[in-house]
Amino acid sequence: MRTLVAITGVFAAVLASRAAADEIPVTSRLATVTVFPAGAEATRAARLALAKGEHTLIFDDLPAEAVPGSIRVDGKATAGLDIQSVDTRRRYIPRADQEALQAERKGIEDEIEKLRDERGLVQGQEDAAQTQKRLLQNLAQMPGHPQPEEGQPAQAAQPIPHTDWQQVLSLIGSGMTEAQRMALDAEVKKRDLDRRIEDLEKKLSALAPGRSEQTEVKVFVVAAAPLEADLTVRYQVRNAGWAPRYDARLATGSKTAPPLLELARRADIVQRTGESWDNIALLLSTTRPTANAAAPTIDTVTVDFEPEAKEALARSAPPPAPMAAYDGLAVRKKAAPGAGAESAAAEAAPELDVAEQGATIETAPFQAVFAVPGRLTVPSTGEAKRVFLQQDGIEPVLSVRTVPKLDAKAYLYAKLILPKGSPLLPGAVSLFRDGTFVGTGTLPVLSPGEEHELGFGADDQVRVRHAIADEKRGETGLISSARTDSRNYRITVKNMHERAVELVVHDHIPVSQNDDIKVEFVGPAQPSKKDIDGKRGVIAFESKLGPEEERLIEFGYRVIWPGARAIVYH
Repeated sequence: MRTLVAITGVFAAVLASRAAADEIPVTSRLATVTVFPAGAEATRAARLALAKGEHTLIFDDLPAEAVPGSIRVDGKATAGLDIQSVDTRRRYIPRADQEALQAERKGIEDEIEKLRDERGLVQGQEDAAQTQKRLLQNLAQMPGHPQPEEGQPAQAAQPIPHTDWQQVLSLIGSGMTEAQRMALDAEVKKRDLDRRIEDLEKKLSALAPGRSEQTEVKVFVVAAAPLEADLTVRYQVRNAGWAPRYDARLATGSKTAPPLLELARRADIVQRTGESWDNIALLLSTTRPTANAAAPTIDTVTVDFEPEAKEALARSAPPPAPMAAYDGLAVRKKAAPGAGAESAAAEAAPELDVAEQGATIETAPFQAVFAVPGRLTVPSTGEAKRVFLQQDGIEPVLSVRTVPKLDAKAYLYAKLILPKGSPLLPGAVSLFRDGTFVGTGTLPVLSPGEEHELGFGADDQVRVRHAIADEKRGETGLISSARTDSRNYRITVKNMHERAVELVVHDHIPVSQNDDIKVEFVGPAQPSKKDIDGKRGVIAFESKLGPEEERLIEFGYRVIWPGARAIVYH
């Protein structure tokens, strides 16, 4: 096959020949999708036969979300085939099941109308029951003997018919009970009908419209002879992306076995592109396509004396532009994770361990691409699809860290050094220690060779105690008095493990913000590190603690300041 040649520029002769070119609808299938952290690039494939001459190929199965400037058409053909131009536009395409859709909508609308009529009848029954209740209440309030109205002359005594009021009251009671039952039944029926009407209205509104918006691509080609061609259409969509997820499983080892950290990398893929990714080959790329492909420009900032006539609103220098945080992705290359399981199974039993199949990785100076094994389906609903990428085995350096002034517990940390390859992506990590889930954390962007520590929960085999050994306030000096504030601390750490541990104790001392305030470090224990992580006054005591060994750390500080002033700790 010969590679197609794309002709840049559209000439007047080409425009004149388009009217004579026959239009050929082309049906393509979604073959591969490359997902970026923000956005994706889809590739559609189509195979067709063309006669010699000019043709207009029409692809109308691209989603409406396709970015017009990203659409590219290329491929291979059995003879000379020139692509003269590629045009795109948005268009509405009627659904193929239009008649069935309209019939379904009409059926739902008729059912809603029927239910509303039924609800009207039930409402009438409820109104009749309420009217009956009011009449019975009025009847119950009638007097036993009618009295002549005021000013009306008394009539001659007439025989009054006998009324069995006991029977009347009984009839009133039974009638009220029946009316109340009818009203309650009507209320129950109304609630049921309202729910059914609401469900049907939701179903009606959820039905897809009779037409869908799509992107139409017209490709104008000239075939030098009858040929067969395999064409590919590439385009980018915005409403898609992937994010890394990690599992960090730490085996703490024993007195004879070293610790091991297994870092499994996964990816959460989401998309709302308007087309379902069904049975496709999926690639995950670390590239971030963006409209800002170059660094921003910065303007000149000048400084001058303020004008003598001060303006009502003083002008201030613009603040420096914030640096964009690097959020690049990271990947690392590793052998297939199932090799160790296969050797153990061959040696022990016929059963084999079940393991996830990892992705292959291709690295380049500016990106890494994961090829997810198999073919996947990712619906266009925004629901995350999680896939396994790879797993690395790292020999960590374990240590125990404690901050006894804030928390009298020791915490286990594992320091890992990223091996050669591509960097790690920032993302959430689930932490497991000896098979037990202990919490979650985050991984920053890590380049090969960088160190990073992950916490794996409290270590109950290391006991920590913190106490204030001494606290004094006083004055010094004969001529000019000065005030002092002295504090001394005692920290005790005991290792209950059967092996030695690396111990790191963090604490702090005050930092003076004024030249007249002096801070002196006192005590036998001297910190091994100061100003940890760029925080002034934060110190660390590092040492190795043997099995069953107990370590005492004593230190303190003294603050001196002029006696006429007062100080405050922040």
